[in-house]
Amino acid sequence: MGGIIWLASYPKSGNTWLRAFLHNLLRNPDQPANINELDQFCLGDSAGNWYEHVSNGRKLIDMTPEELAPLRTLVHKAFTNAHPDSVFAKTHNQLGESFGIPLVTMEYTVGAIYVVRNPLDMVASVADHFGYSLDGAIEMLGNPSAGTINSEINAYEFYGTWSQHVASWTQTENESLMHVRYEDMSEKPRQTFKRMADFLGVNPGRERLDKAIRFSSFKVLRSQEARSGFREKSSFSKKFFRSGKAGQWRDILSTAQVDAVVSDHHEQMERFGYLP
Repeated sequence: MGGIIWLASYPKSGNTWLRAFLHNLLRNPDQPANINELDQFCLGDSAGNWYEHVSNGRKLIDMTPEELAPLRTLVHKAFTNAHPDSVFAKTHNQLGESFGIPLVTMEYTVGAIYVVRNPLDMVASVADHFGYSLDGAIEMLGNPSAGTINSEINAYEFYGTWSQHVASWTQTENESLMHVRYEDMSEKPRQTFKRMADFLGVNPGRERLDKAIRFSSFKVLRSQEARSGFREKSSFSKKFFRSGKAGQWRDILSTAQVDAVVSDHHEQMERFGYLP
């Protein structure tokens, strides 16, 4: 039986970029890996088919969150049973509990990579993805109850505030947990992605590493989406891969909006060098 390596983040923090890089690094294809086939490489913690499987076919939409919560442990066990070696799984959940049950089952976990991003830059991305105004996105980032509900295809997710989410995954040092800044993925790609490869015990060589970085660049990801669409794009968004550049909040947010984000998240922003 294998174990789960979580690829974790608050929504719109670079999780898809991380998955695309690892897919290209580990599969080492001759052409960029198809963004619409990422689920063949990395499982989804909220993918409804797994929950329906462990509940003997009961539909997600017919379950309350409290009824679904105990199924997470069974789903995580099923992940490891289905894969003899370690398996990657994406999650946007906080590292905590829901209805008294862990959102991440440590018994079946062998490691995690957590991506953190400047919440000031996340505001516009969160607004676009969830169909909020900028002020609505700021409110979501500061909402202790933030999350999603069960749908026909996805189990509910629990985020909490951005600060709670970040602290839950990064506050305690653990050799099996690596955290990276989105901004370092953008500004220092070779150094940052090499750290990820080292963490996973992969020694790809410079040529293979550079190819994986190139094949998962925002230019390539945007091009793929423009050509074939991206099934993870929300119904509110015109496109999933927007600009990907750091620091654009300066041209988007008002002084009052910046102050609101900093007021809500000062401690964690200071930890990661995000204070303006």
